[in-house]
Amino acid sequence: MKTKLLITLLLFSTSLFAKYDNCTFQNKHYEDICKKVVNHGVSYEYANKFLLSYFKTQKYDEISWKYLQPSKIKYHKEKEKQANNVLVSYVPKMVKNLKQYKDVYDYAEKKYGVNREIIAAILLKETKLGKIKPTHDAFIVFNTIVMRTKPNSRREKWLLKMGKTNMASIIEHCYKQGVKPEQCNLPSSYAGAIGIPQFMPNSFIYTDSYKGKVADLTKMEDAILSAARFLHVKAKFDTLIKWEKMPNIPLVEEQWYAYAYKYENASFCYKKSTKGKKRYKCFTKGKKNLQYMKKYVEKIMRYNNSSNYAVGVIRLADDAHKLLKK
Repeated sequence: MKTKLLITLLLFSTSLFAKYDNCTFQNKHYEDICKKVVNHGVSYEYANKFLLSYFKTQKYDEISWKYLQPSKIKYHKEKEKQANNVLVSYVPKMVKNLKQYKDVYDYAEKKYGVNREIIAAILLKETKLGKIKPTHDAFIVFNTIVMRTKPNSRREKWLLKMGKTNMASIIEHCYKQGVKPEQCNLPSSYAGAIGIPQFMPNSFIYTDSYKGKVADLTKMEDAILSAARFLHVKAKFDTLIKWEKMPNIPLVEEQWYAYAYKYENASFCYKKSTKGKKRYKCFTKGKKNLQYMKKYVEKIMRYNNSSNYAVGVIRLADDAHKLLKK
C-alpha cells in the first residue's frame, strides 16, 4: 500500500514540473497512441498526462483479460443460441419500450431508415434495454489488452491494434469533452463496450443525440438514435424491412441452429471471409426464399459479426412487430 502511494506521489510531483512537448515513452505502444491523438488535435500535455496516469495505465483488469481469452470467447459464442431463446420472453418489455419512446423511434426510422423493432432488439440483446449495468472501466480494459498481448498470431496482432485504437479514441473523446484524465471514467463491459447500445470507443463517430449536442449512450433516447445511425452509416441500412416479405422466421431460426450444430464452420450469409482466407458452409446458399432475410442479416452482422446474433435480432424484432400489431 505504501509503495503504491509513493509511486502515485512521485508521478504527481513529476507531472507538476514536466514539460510535455513530444511523444517519447519507454513503451512503444504509448508512443503510437500519443502520436495518433496529437495528430487528431489532442495537446501533447493532455496525451502525456493521460498515458502517465497511475490510475489509468498502471491498473489492470484481470477479469476482462480472463474473459477475452479464446476459450472464453468460444464459450460465449456457443451460448448465443441459448441467450436468444431466453430473450424471446422479454419481447413484451421490448414492446413497452417501443411505446414509451415512440417519438424517438419515429424520428430514428424517418432519419435513418432502420426499423424500430430492429433497434429495440439490438438494445435488448446488448444490455436488456439498459438493465445490465457495466462494472469495468473501458480505458483500463484496453490498456490491459495492450500491455498483456504478445503479437505472435493474427488474432493477437488484431487484439493489440484494436486495444491501441480504442485507447486513442477514449483520450480524444475525453479531451474534446474537457475531462481531466483521472476523471475520464467510461463504465463498460469486460470487452470495453460502452452504454446501452454497447459501442466500442472507436465507434463513437457513429453516435447521435436526440436533443443534445453530444450523445450520452447511457440515455435511452441517444442509444436508440446512435444504434440506428451506426447501422445506417456502417451497414448501409437505409430501407425499412417489409415484414410481410420475410419467411417464417421462428422456423428459419430453428433450421439455422440445426445447421450450425452440424457444421462447425457454418455461416448464415457467407461462403468465405472478407479476405477469402476462410471458407464457410453457407446456410442461405441456393435458397431463394431466404435472400431477402439474408440481406438484412448481413447488415446486422456489421453491428456484431455473429450469425447467431443477427438471426436472434431479427427473431426478436419479428416477434415485437407481430405483438405491436395486435
